Amino acid sequence: MKLSTIALNDAGLGMMPRAVSVPNYDRSKMRAGIVHIGVGNFHRAHLAWYVHRLMQQGQAMDWAIIGAGVCDADRVMRAKLLGQDCLTTLIELDPKGGRRAEIIGAMLDFLPVERGNKTLITTIAEARIKIVSLTITESGYYLDANSGGLDITHPHIIHDAENPTSPRTAFGAMVAALRLRRAQGLGAFTGLCCDNLERNGDVLRQAVVGLARLSDGELADWIEAHGAFPNSMVDCIVPATGVDEINLARKLGVEDRAPVIHENFRQWVMEDHFCAGRPDWDFVGAEFAGNVHDYETQKIRMLNGGHQILANLAEILNIRTIAEAITHPPIYQFFHKVQQQEIMPHIKPLPNMPVDDYLSLLESRFANKAIIDTARRVAYDGAARHIGFLLPSIRDGLAAGHSIEGLALVEAAWARMCQGTREDASIIEPNDPAWKTLTARAKAARHNPQTWLEMQQIYGDLAQNKIFAHAFATWLNSIYHEGTENTLRRYLG
Repeated sequence: MKLSTIALNDAGLGMMPRAVSVPNYDRSKMRAGIVHIGVGNFHRAHLAWYVHRLMQQGQAMDWAIIGAGVCDADRVMRAKLLGQDCLTTLIELDPKGGRRAEIIGAMLDFLPVERGNKTLITTIAEARIKIVSLTITESGYYLDANSGGLDITHPHIIHDAENPTSPRTAFGAMVAALRLRRAQGLGAFTGLCCDNLERNGDVLRQAVVGLARLSDGELADWIEAHGAFPNSMVDCIVPATGVDEINLARKLGVEDRAPVIHENFRQWVMEDHFCAGRPDWDFVGAEFAGNVHDYETQKIRMLNGGHQILANLAEILNIRTIAEAITHPPIYQFFHKVQQQEIMPHIKPLPNMPVDDYLSLLESRFANKAIIDTARRVAYDGAARHIGFLLPSIRDGLAAGHSIEGLALVEAAWARMCQGTREDASIIEPNDPAWKTLTARAKAARHNPQTWLEMQQIYGDLAQNKIFAHAFATWLNSIYHEGTENTLRRYLG
């Protein structure tokens, strides 16, 4: 029987089923205050939700969001969202089978995705825009693996430095807009990074200021003096959208081309450092704190790092979801031991949340079978994620003289995964922007493990560390000769 659904758009809001919450504010009265670059599922379940919640209370009507993108893939999302008046259905799923649906309406437009980014530049140069926020993934920040600074040798950065009025990157567009704002006598905006990076605001600052300095030192100084780049920690597990998610929205009575599924947990902690004002996000559950870095470190190394531990092993063993992976006994025992012995010793305890309690919370969140979060999604772009989520724990462990055996095994599992086949001989489809390079390295590393570590853009000086290199080689050889599960049992003793 065909389901009866209501098309998601402004005209259909009044006809939605009672079980679906809808905006209670007049969307025609919204005024833009934020441009967000990278309108994916996470942004809509997180920052956009916080703005929507304020609007539901009659606040923040001048903080509506204009979406934007600098990649070809953003055109697809733009077409979907403009076709439904930039509305999104959020569906929250809890581990006990409960679900809650709400339609959020804090986004009012999505800019054209253009070569040279002219419309994006002119829009964020307008006085009404006070915040430019980003979720462009970890690899989008062009980090140098050795220095941690901006990789000024990257072709996109070189292009933007040489062509400042027609940039390719989000940072180039921000610099061009800041140049226009300064010329017009306007103040700077706040750059708000919502990606999973330690000290993400500092990373964004170095990208924007560093790029500006390559072509205009005075502009770079002005941005440093007048701009703001608060550090923040963002957290909510949000799977990718596929046919199942679209069908779930239909079962709820909503015809949404891009619904978002998320867990029943959300957290946002940030520095209260905004140069042009901000919404009162703390009224709807966000936290402003001075020790954001401690929150970032805990979340990125334990949750995001833990995700990589699970996903890489799951892919090798052909386990589809994160929930299935963490309930697989050898994988769970390995995950738990590496967290306790090799990651948590370098985590500073936070108020009201002992590190052991945080680990228990993560394990229960990962085991939420209602969230169909695939190992493939979590493992995507491993090159950037291992750099940001796992290698810092390895460096800290080596510096402290602690064991890094388990983390070296994690890196070996990633190398085995990138070889491109699972242990049952099924194919792992390309899952990284540099997949061809990684696969070639992984195949060579089967016979010479050091080949994998010699990827300077990832491992930097870790390749020369004899303790790490020996442990990596030992575990990679074990995975190939003894199998993954036997190797995990060997590590577990």
